[in-house]
Amino acid sequence: MARTVVIGQGYVGLPLAVRAVDVGHDVVGYDTDKRRVESLRRAESFIDDVSGAQLARMLASGRYHPTSDAADLAGFELAVVSVPTPLRDGAPDLSHVEAAAVELGGHLRPGCCVVLESTTYPGTTEDLFIPSLEAGTALRAGRDFHVGYSPERIDPGNPRWSLQNTPKIVAGVDERSLDRVTRFYEQLVDRVVPVRAIREAELAKLLENTFRHVNIALVNELAMYCHGLGIDVWAVLDAAATKPFGFMKFTPGPGVGGHCLPIDPSYLQWQVRRAVGSNFRFIDIANDVNEHMPDYVVTRVAERLNRGYRSVNGSSILLIGLAYKPNSGDARESPALEVAHRLADQGALLAAVDPLIDPQQVPSFVHLVPLTPEHLGRADLVLVLTDHDALDWPLLERWADRVLDTRNRLGSAAERL
Repeated sequence: MARTVVIGQGYVGLPLAVRAVDVGHDVVGYDTDKRRVESLRRAESFIDDVSGAQLARMLASGRYHPTSDAADLAGFELAVVSVPTPLRDGAPDLSHVEAAAVELGGHLRPGCCVVLESTTYPGTTEDLFIPSLEAGTALRAGRDFHVGYSPERIDPGNPRWSLQNTPKIVAGVDERSLDRVTRFYEQLVDRVVPVRAIREAELAKLLENTFRHVNIALVNELAMYCHGLGIDVWAVLDAAATKPFGFMKFTPGPGVGGHCLPIDPSYLQWQVRRAVGSNFRFIDIANDVNEHMPDYVVTRVAERLNRGYRSVNGSSILLIGLAYKPNSGDARESPALEVAHRLADQGALLAAVDPLIDPQQVPSFVHLVPLTPEHLGRADLVLVLTDHDALDWPLLERWADRVLDTRNRLGSAAERL
């Protein structure tokens, strides 16, 4: 089987490496984070979708080699780049993409294939990634080696949709590249979706997440208005969802988090401003609504405490869930952490229950505790921010009279967003 390099061993790259090993590839899992590499060598997973047992089997097979030594990239037949693309001062930071391309460029060989999976704005693959690959070599993309783009669609903690059963968009710099990239992913996933042009594949990824971001903002704003009008927003959404066509149900919450939703639409916004000289208005509005949801949650907390003649300052508040989404320990851009910071700024005494989050990602002013009647009894208010299935929801329901539930996990038993 092919010698395959996966650059970036995080939420995207590690599941890809696992799947490639499963189908018989010899995989070099490259990451510049030496501590992460050491964890992988000890079969210690740091993401929800890959277990320690899976890592142990991969290592025992002899077909998985985690490394931070760029010399180990030599001899690859296919390389996938899945590195972070954060925002810096509102602009995409593609330094990790460039660095990965430069590292791979020193090991290019005729006939090899390189695929970019990192989320980014249209034009990145052809205007930045390929020139960085070609720098310092006489080899040229399309002529001497293949280049493609395939946007990641990883949803951490999702029990239904995995890398294997989620359709995979692929594109190539030319027809031969598209064919090579298609054949690679056909080994890994159930369905491959070829797209004619790389820029179309890049934009498709941004559209997917902008669609979600805008619709979440819609129901978040609706939730605020419904509260003011005395209308149950959850009943409204359930009623609307009975329509079998033309409607897709989204639900409100304390904000949006993860690496995608708070960030990806801003790539598109940045490019529209640069290329067209105007704003993508839907993105501006969605950003404004979703970024202010933690403030709204804190306002609702204050209202609830005021009804009991208490202020936020000095009140004991038990936070249920700190990760950005249910059934995941991922705290990247978590709105729950934003809520915690705002409550702490107002003098709240905070404890939190989250069996999945890495304690190192928990702020020092938040005390992690187990979910027990004793901790529930000490709290002036219990605030549900992330509804992990593993939590004892029947126990929480027994304390519903002091719960503010931003996720509707307890239904009408508790006060809801």
